Amino acid sequence: MNPASSAGPMVLGIDVYTVATLLAGVAAFMVLLAIYAVTTVRDPMTKRVKALNDRREQLKAGITASTKRRAKLVTKNETTDRIKSVLSNLKVLQDSQVKAAQIKLMQAGIRSKEYAVAVIFGRLVLPLTWGVLVLYLVYGSGMFANWTPWKMYAIVAINFVVSYKAPDLYLDNKISKRSKAIQKGLPDALDLLVICAEAGLTVDAAFNRVARELGKAYPELGDEFTLTAIELGFLAERRQAFENLASRVKLDAVKGVVTTMVQTEKYGTPLASALRVLSAEFRNERMMRAEEKAARLPAIMTIPLILFILPTLFIVILGPAACSIADAFK
Repeated sequence: MNPASSAGPMVLGIDVYTVATLLAGVAAFMVLLAIYAVTTVRDPMTKRVKALNDRREQLKAGITASTKRRAKLVTKNETTDRIKSVLSNLKVLQDSQVKAAQIKLMQAGIRSKEYAVAVIFGRLVLPLTWGVLVLYLVYGSGMFANWTPWKMYAIVAINFVVSYKAPDLYLDNKISKRSKAIQKGLPDALDLLVICAEAGLTVDAAFNRVARELGKAYPELGDEFTLTAIELGFLAERRQAFENLASRVKLDAVKGVVTTMVQTEKYGTPLASALRVLSAEFRNERMMRAEEKAARLPAIMTIPLILFILPTLFIVILGPAACSIADAFK
C-alpha cells in the first residue's frame, strides 16, 4: 500500500485532517478550561471584606488598647523580617524608599505594608538573577556569536534595566488600571453622595451607603469609600481620613473631592451644592474622553482594515472569478 494514498486532502500543502485534529484538540482543551473556570469561581468580595475588617480591627486596637496590648496585636512575618535584615546588612534599605513603596502598594490596592520590603528586594535580586543569566547567554554561551558587539551590549543593558524596573512596572500597571476603574464610577458616586447629603445623612454614613450601593458595580471605588467611612468613624481628625483617601488613589479627581470635603468640614459650606458641581464637571470630562476615543477610532481601524478585512473581501469577491478563469485555461 502506498503511504501517500493514506494521506488526507491537501490545501496549500497542508493536510486537512491534521489541521482538523489539532483544532479539535485545542477546542477540547478550551472546553475543559472553561469548565474549570466555572467550577472554581470565587467571590471577589471575600478578600476585600477581609482586608476592610482587618483595617477596622487595627483602628479599634489603636484607640482602645494599651501600648502593651497594641504591641501584641502586630503580626510579624518571618520572611519579611529576614529580607529586611538582609537589606539592612547590605546598607540598601532606606526609609524614603520604603515609604515610597508603601504608597505605591496602597495605590495599587495592596493593603499589606510588608510587601514594600519585597519590592525593594525584587529590585536587588532580579538584576542579579535574570540579568546575570542573560549576560552569560550573550557573552559566555556563544549563542549570539554572530551578533555585533553593539547588539550584544544593548540586549544585556536592556535586560538589566527592565529586570530592575520590573516591580515598579508591575505596580504602575496595577495603579493605572485601578485609577481608571475608580475614575469611571466617581461621577455616579458623587451623585449618590449628593442625595445622601440632602437626605440628612452624616458624611461617614453617606460614604458607607454609597460604598454599599456601588460595591458590586465599582468594587475598587467601593473599597476606598468603605475604608474612608471606617476611618471617619475611628480617627480623631476627620481631615486625616480624607487625606488618606487622596494618598491611596492616584487620581486628581479624587484629590479635588477630598479638597472639597475638607473645605466643607472647615468652613461649614453646603456639601451637596459643592459635590453637585464636581459631579457635573466629572461627567463632562468623561463625555469628552469618550468623544476623544470616538474621534481616534477611524485612524486606529485603518491598519486592521488594510491587513485583515480588505484581503478577505478580495478573496470572497475575486476568488470565484479566479477559479473560473483557471478552469477555462485548463
